[in-house]
Amino acid sequence: MKSTTDIQMSKMSGNSFNDIYTSYYKKSFFFAKSYVHNDLAAEDIASEALIKLWEKLKTEPVEEKYILPLLLTILKNKALDYLKHEEVKRSAFEVMVDWQRQELSIRMSALEACNPDEIFSDEVEKIISTTLSTLSEQTRQAFILSRFENKSNKEIAEEMGISVKGVEYHISKALKVLRVTLKDYLPLFYFFFYY
Repeated sequence: MKSTTDIQMSKMSGNSFNDIYTSYYKKSFFFAKSYVHNDLAAEDIASEALIKLWEKLKTEPVEEKYILPLLLTILKNKALDYLKHEEVKRSAFEVMVDWQRQELSIRMSALEACNPDEIFSDEVEKIISTTLSTLSEQTRQAFILSRFENKSNKEIAEEMGISVKGVEYHISKALKVLRVTLKDYLPLFYFFFYY
C-alpha cells in the first residue's frame, strides 16, 4: 500500500507548478506558520518556497525521495530569514524606545530642575545685556522696542524711520545672536523672546 507521500509524489511526476502547489502548499503554510506566527508571512514563505522548489526541479533532476527534504530546507531557510529580519526590526525598535525613554527622562529632569528664581538671575540678565551691547545700534534698538517695550513692527518702523522688513531683519538678527549666547538656557530664550 502506498503512503500519502508516495501518492503525492506520483501526482507530480510532471513537476508542473500546479501539481507542486496543490500537493505541498498546505503543509508548507502550516510549517512556516508554526515558526513565524503570522498568517501573511507564512503564506508568503510557503508560496516563495514552492516557486523556488519548482524552479529547481525545472533546472536539475531531483529524485522524488529528495523533494520533500529539499522543500523543507527551503522553507526552513526562508522562515529563518524572516525571523532574523523580525529580530533586527525588534532590536531597532527597542533601541528607539530606549532612546525615547532616555530623552523623555532628560526633559523631565531638566524641567524639574528649572528654577523660576534662576530665570531672572543676574547671570541670565548679564548674558542678555552683554549680548545686546555687541549688536549694532539699529539692531539693538529694534530688538529692545519689540521685546522689552512690546511695540509692533509697524510702530518700530515709524519710530526708527525704516521699513517693516528692516525691523523684521534686525529683530531676527538679534534673536540669532541671543539664541547662541543663551544656548544653556534655551527654554528660557523661547520663553522670553518668542511670540
